[in-house]
Amino acid sequence: MIGKVISIDGEELGEIELPSFFEEEIRPDLIRRAFLSSLSARIQPWGTNVLAGKRTTAESWGPRHGVSRVPRIKGSRYHAAGRGALAPGTYGGRRAHPPKPQKRIWEKINRKEKKLAIRSAISATASKEWVKSRGHVLGEVNLPIICDDSISEVKRTRDVVNVFSKIGVMDDVLRAKKRRKIRAGKGKTRGRKYKKAKGPLVVLGSPGRFFLAARNLPGVDVVSATELGVEHLAPGGHPGRLTLWTPAAIESLKERLGD
Repeated sequence: MIGKVISIDGEELGEIELPSFFEEEIRPDLIRRAFLSSLSARIQPWGTNVLAGKRTTAESWGPRHGVSRVPRIKGSRYHAAGRGALAPGTYGGRRAHPPKPQKRIWEKINRKEKKLAIRSAISATASKEWVKSRGHVLGEVNLPIICDDSISEVKRTRDVVNVFSKIGVMDDVLRAKKRRKIRAGKGKTRGRKYKKAKGPLVVLGSPGRFFLAARNLPGVDVVSATELGVEHLAPGGHPGRLTLWTPAAIESLKERLGD
């Protein structure tokens, strides 16, 4: 597969032979599995303290006292029958079914399957059908978009805007800026009030200062080829993100994923 390399001014510089993973079979099922594995790996298992609700002197009085056999605090003066404790449903008592730290949260995936999922997600970025199905705005750009390595030397946000405009991906940045919705449910009160759209992804050999210049643009993500994962290429587990590559990033991916 042949890809065209363009400059930061949008002019064609030449062609480059693309590795085979740009033509890999697109496997949405495998991409989804790899995404869930990467997402769940960040969730820390947690559970209650084994002594939670049990630090008390409460004991049951036993039968034939005209009260329930709930454990009661010794010498309790809060109630004529003694204040209940320790048992589930009592004030300060233990939980009946607390969360267990042994619960399996991380959805593991085989190394070869994860590698194949990344190759498949990269292939989806070169397909106009998959990119449009994610809702990205495509003008007359040719996929995959391969920009000269000089883009990593851009240091100012306004220069990034000019580069994106000349390359033809600025319309997708504006789409991501407009698509901001208020989240439904309790998530609004937990520091994630808004749901924001994902815009272009820029994969560089070395992010350098470009990361600082582009981080203020809505929906734009910048990542090095060594740290590229399914979460970057397929946010939400949906493949086909509009991605901008550099020749240095492609060479780095060849060493990591094979040609």
